[in-house]
Amino acid sequence: MDSAGLRELLTFYADAGVDEPLLEEAADRFEETRTEAEKRAAQRQPAQQKAIAAPQARPAAPAAARAAIPDDAQAARAREIAKSAESLEVLREQLSAFDGCNLKTTAKNTVFADGNPQAGVMFVGEAPGRDEDIQGLPFVGRSGKLLDRMLASIGLDRSSVYISNVIPWRPPGNRDPSPLETEICRPFIERHIELVSPKILVTLGNPSTKLLLNTQTGIMRMRGNWAVHRTPSGLEIPTMPTLHPAYLLRNPAHKKLAWHDFLAIKLKLEEAV
Repeated sequence: MDSAGLRELLTFYADAGVDEPLLEEAADRFEETRTEAEKRAAQRQPAQQKAIAAPQARPAAPAAARAAIPDDAQAARAREIAKSAESLEVLREQLSAFDGCNLKTTAKNTVFADGNPQAGVMFVGEAPGRDEDIQGLPFVGRSGKLLDRMLASIGLDRSSVYISNVIPWRPPGNRDPSPLETEICRPFIERHIELVSPKILVTLGNPSTKLLLNTQTGIMRMRGNWAVHRTPSGLEIPTMPTLHPAYLLRNPAHKKLAWHDFLAIKLKLEEAV
């Protein structure tokens, strides 16, 4: 084919859209695609292997997450420590140093007690709330103010009573303490009561009543009826279960029930003088 004929043929192909020359053998475009994909994968593989081989840096766990999970061994340890306390001051120091309950890691303060340890009556609630955790004293929030008014109604105040809690550290978010957390704290409040040796014990609310009177009966059936708290050493203390001030703030109609309980407490104190 002469040059003029070849030029005409190429012009025809161009007009027809043919813009690449034909090869002697057909090209496998699928194979080319696979080859390119394999090349890209091979380029990525060293970087992936390096990332896998490199140790992954992990953020440091917060203090609460690092705290030991409470167990029976810590409860046994608490019993041994509390048993050795010969005075309230020693018990306070032991409690402040105790690290076997995870509640301590999230609390601001150890809430030990308030009032007069020589008083004839001791009040025990369940656990500190936000205000108590901040100030390091029991019953200083709204429920504490109500308790002060209830005490005043029978001629008492913080200088003539002694106040503590079963749990000395505020549970996060004011959640209920777990049974194991309560069991770990039990020896400390039992020894606390034993060292104070009050004439009368008053349990405020369901949790402290069930724990200190070793009962599963609810507070609405227990309240207003004298019971007995027995310390580990065998000391027996007359105990009045009554409604917790926080409950009364939510259910003001039941304040009259607590009023009857407090009148019984007043009468018992007068008889004990």
